[in-house]
Amino acid sequence: MTAAENVCYTLINVPMDSEPPSEISLKNDLEKGDVKLKTEALKKVIIMILNGEKLPGLLMTIIRFVLPLQDHTIKKLLLVFWEIVPKTTPDGRLLQEMILVCDAYRKDLQHPNEFIRGSTLRFLCKLKEAELLEPLMPAIRACLEHRHSYVRRNAVLAIYTIYRNFEHLIPDAPELIHDFLVNEKDASCKRNAFMMLIHADQDRALDYLSTCIDQVQTFGDILQLVIVELIYKVCHANPSERARFIRCIYNLLQSSSPAVKYEAAGTLVTLSSAPTAIKAAAQCYIDLIIKESDNNVKLIVLDRLVELKEHPSHERVLQDLVMDILRVLSTPDLEVRKKTLQLALDLVSSRNVEELVIVLKKEVIKTNNVTEHEDTDKYRQLLVRTLHSCSVRFPDMAANVIPVLMEFLSDNNEAAAADVLEFVREAIQRFDNLRPLIVEKMLEVFHSIKSVKIYRGALWILGEYCSTKEDIQSVMTEVRRSLGEIPIVESEIKKEAGELKPEEEVSVGPAQKLVTEMGTYATQSALSSSRPAKKEEDRPPLRGFLLDGDFFVAASLATTLTKIALRYVSLVQEKKKQNSFNAEAMLLMATILHLGKSSLPKKPITDDDVDRISLCLKVLSECSPLMNDIFNKECRQSLSHMLSAKLEEEKLSQKKESEKRNVTVQPDDPISFMQLTAKNEMSSKEDQFQLSLLAAMGNTQRKEAADPLASKLNKVTQLTGFSDPVYAEAYVHVNQYDIVLDVLVVNQTSDTLQNCTLELATLGDLKLVEKPSPLTLAPHDFANIKANVKVASTENGIIFGNVVYDVSGAASDRNCVVLSDIHIDIMDYIQPASCTDAEFRQMWAEFEWENKVTVNTNIVDLNEYLQHILKSTNMKCLTPEKALSGYCGFMAANLYARSIFGEDALANVSIEKPIHLGPEAPVTGHIRIRAKSQGMALSLGDKINLSQKKTSL
Repeated sequence: MTAAENVCYTLINVPMDSEPPSEISLKNDLEKGDVKLKTEALKKVIIMILNGEKLPGLLMTIIRFVLPLQDHTIKKLLLVFWEIVPKTTPDGRLLQEMILVCDAYRKDLQHPNEFIRGSTLRFLCKLKEAELLEPLMPAIRACLEHRHSYVRRNAVLAIYTIYRNFEHLIPDAPELIHDFLVNEKDASCKRNAFMMLIHADQDRALDYLSTCIDQVQTFGDILQLVIVELIYKVCHANPSERARFIRCIYNLLQSSSPAVKYEAAGTLVTLSSAPTAIKAAAQCYIDLIIKESDNNVKLIVLDRLVELKEHPSHERVLQDLVMDILRVLSTPDLEVRKKTLQLALDLVSSRNVEELVIVLKKEVIKTNNVTEHEDTDKYRQLLVRTLHSCSVRFPDMAANVIPVLMEFLSDNNEAAAADVLEFVREAIQRFDNLRPLIVEKMLEVFHSIKSVKIYRGALWILGEYCSTKEDIQSVMTEVRRSLGEIPIVESEIKKEAGELKPEEEVSVGPAQKLVTEMGTYATQSALSSSRPAKKEEDRPPLRGFLLDGDFFVAASLATTLTKIALRYVSLVQEKKKQNSFNAEAMLLMATILHLGKSSLPKKPITDDDVDRISLCLKVLSECSPLMNDIFNKECRQSLSHMLSAKLEEEKLSQKKESEKRNVTVQPDDPISFMQLTAKNEMSSKEDQFQLSLLAAMGNTQRKEAADPLASKLNKVTQLTGFSDPVYAEAYVHVNQYDIVLDVLVVNQTSDTLQNCTLELATLGDLKLVEKPSPLTLAPHDFANIKANVKVASTENGIIFGNVVYDVSGAASDRNCVVLSDIHIDIMDYIQPASCTDAEFRQMWAEFEWENKVTVNTNIVDLNEYLQHILKSTNMKCLTPEKALSGYCGFMAANLYARSIFGEDALANVSIEKPIHLGPEAPVTGHIRIRAKSQGMALSLGDKINLSQKKTSL
């Protein structure tokens, strides 16, 4: 093996700009220098050996002049030196000088200082030469009885590694360590000894555990963690042992250490699916979430609860714990609350829905009393949506929920009020028995609504669902109250002209001196009302909206007045009352039209709103049966259609979810034998501890395509030509936050290439983590170089660079081969996601970067083009399938995705099929992309441009 390929235990950061010292000067420093000089020289020697220098002449110098020194820093550096220095001759025999080194380490193992003994024992774990270790075995055994725990625990580790690598040197190691474990008192020593027995002799480990199984709760947490791991491994390999150890795992759920509780709960779930076991584990998880302060821990443990819920038989057990799960809502973090509410909503059943609703109502009321915080509004929205879902699934609950929620229609936060309004609209349409209650509550809060958007929605609901004469009269009274004095224009002009009310006092402002253009003084005084500032505040809400120029609400009001007037006519028989009500409605519309055409509002009325109000006036003046049907029946039918379509969609998605979760086994399904299963089929049978270790090391493999070899080869990028002196190609492996480049470098010449270095640079939001170390390549030899690149955000990145090398024996300068660019694809970081229409619109308004892509494709079908775009951009279509079905030559759809860095990407596809150009004409149109960052918008646009055309296979 070359120096670069040796196993490395110690990483040393080296400044590369310093000039390497000569061997003679180093020898001189090591022989004649003081301790400080010798330390520096030894550091330089270590760095040179790490860089591939051999320095055989210095070995004896170090043994003679440095090894006998008692300085602790020197001793520590010598451990590193002996780890990396070549200890064998080219033919594989141990160097004669190493016998002297071995004697020095025997003395260090008997040194009175426990630090020197312990660090020497740690060093012996790294030795791979049995001849060196053999003379040291009695000293290592003796260290097991040392007074200090640091020495004892490192002695156990040394014995374990020696037993694993060279069993013949200490064949009785398991027995020795078992006896040591029985008599040991220190927790860290016991943990190391028990760990060794688990891996070296599992039966002895189990024997020891059997003797002390009742005292497990009294052990330290590090030993308890190892015991949990042993029980998991034993029961995983031999399920019949479960009964023997399950009581021990139950006891460990009561441990004082959160880590032990977490691992014990996870192990209990894998060992037993009995309801009592699942309940105990779930209860343990819930306690952990509540007691742990770190939000990341809370989210991880919540994920474990969600995993439990996915199992059909466990779900019923968790349903009984819904109220305990809701205790997590005391956490202020929004992400934790969101996940908790979603979990509670998935687990809610007719048995516990009442309690759930009571808790949620309390939480909603609590948010009203809390001082305003950025997340308070969002949390209130989450609660409203959860209550909405509960009421839709359990209609009996709606009557309890509605009165509380309707108080929030007058909330300052428009988003929360909009959610309440949406809920009220659905409830009033679905639940006939609740209509009188909702209308009554709506009339109560109507005057206090502050947002124009909510006001419009409330007007629509009142106009659509007021069915009694009294309710209609109440709506008219509220509208008159909201408009204030009419005619509006005249009353406003009077106010402007200063026709003051008798209770208002007139005050004269202080005289003010001004200088005219001529340079003379002029005096100015002003008459003012004592309440000019309150004029704005005293305006009724609807009047305020109209004077601000928002006439869309006026069009909505006109429709509402028309509906209730037509309904009033059908309810009341007296002609006089009918005409009086119609006239009042028409007067209100006329005065609003007059106001819109005057100069009083900040913005004039739009033509659309004029048309709508005029149409309503015409309908009321004619009162035709056709218009009556359109206003009072068709509108409600369209809402009914929309709600039923939405409900169908929800039921369909729930059905798909339940189908996913229901594991059905057919009679003719093949039986799988564990010994014969392929590695990727053993997901449920895999060792969870091994999986979590691999995940921590970043070695988790993504699911590859059907042919794993083909998919890997797709990611290989050729970096140089076949005729270049150095051929290079890279396999690009994309992990979540970093990219690993595995570069194969081949020397195609007959010369030895020295200091062959891969030099890389990045463009975009990529950062090279470390510089690859130089290599020496023999003629026609090859080597693999790994380079890590850190990724910070979602945008296309480019890695470029070159390979530089020296030819052995040549006097020329360094040679250089330029590499092709490696393009990092944005698609590796984008995942489909979903959001509500309101959230989509809000983000669309907020995001400032837009990229408009013109459709240029050879696809002739609209639906096919949309599916092609979804596949190539990893985005999800938010527009429901029903809205996209049918054929009219046009299509508009909203797409949404989120990156693994939490960045949102929105797209709006507007395409059409130019029928006049014939059936084979390709799709035309535009795709607008919006994102928070410029890089994301541009990268996504580039991706769409590259993949628009469908390649023929």
